[in-house]
Amino acid sequence: MIQLYYWPTANGHKITIFLEEAGLEYQIIPIDIRAGDQFKPEFLQVSPNNRIPAIVDTAPVDGGEPISIFESGAILLYLAEKTGKFLPNNLRDRKLVTEWLFWQIGGLGPMAGQTNHFTQYAPEKIDYAINRYVKETNRLYGVMNRQLEGRDYLADNYSIADMACYPWIVQHQQQQQNLEDFPNLKRWFEKIQSREAVIRAYARGAEFKGQPVITEEIRNILFNQTAETIEKLK
Repeated sequence: MIQLYYWPTANGHKITIFLEEAGLEYQIIPIDIRAGDQFKPEFLQVSPNNRIPAIVDTAPVDGGEPISIFESGAILLYLAEKTGKFLPNNLRDRKLVTEWLFWQIGGLGPMAGQTNHFTQYAPEKIDYAINRYVKETNRLYGVMNRQLEGRDYLADNYSIADMACYPWIVQHQQQQQNLEDFPNLKRWFEKIQSREAVIRAYARGAEFKGQPVITEEIRNILFNQTAETIEKLK
């Protein structure tokens, strides 16, 4: 059994997509990040970075005690290795998958996330920041579009790299990106969007609805925490 500490964010969706694709039994433990659940001591035992997603595998392959994993990329690698799915065994194909997985973690996610922040959540609109991140997100879309030329998936076969990237492209309108400008990316996006496991994963996410309005209290919980916040919880 996989216990999934989850909220329906782009990073959260990555893991439900994998679990649905692999047919693994899992239990969702909702962590309402707008209510501050991510700072509760019991969650910090699983995810010391106070971010979702995180998992606990109650039946690891070594037969030992339950094991916890935090950070979405680490979780995808762990689950792929556990199941033997969506991560090739041969050197060159595995290398390609991990390149694009880490590209998402180090590039697409942070840059698109900053675009979302400055266009959607920041209390004041800062033109320089918006232009900086919208343009960089646009560049990254272009990188994906080029990689997908003549390919169905980022690493030829459907993999954890696609699962990591897809939820960030779902938000393309928020990121001020037009998929019509990226025909290869649009084709890939629609192909993944139609997968039954992906549809099920997003249906699970729809069960957990947060407060649609960002109040000052919610903004402080999401964006204005410091190291002192964690220290106070000890």
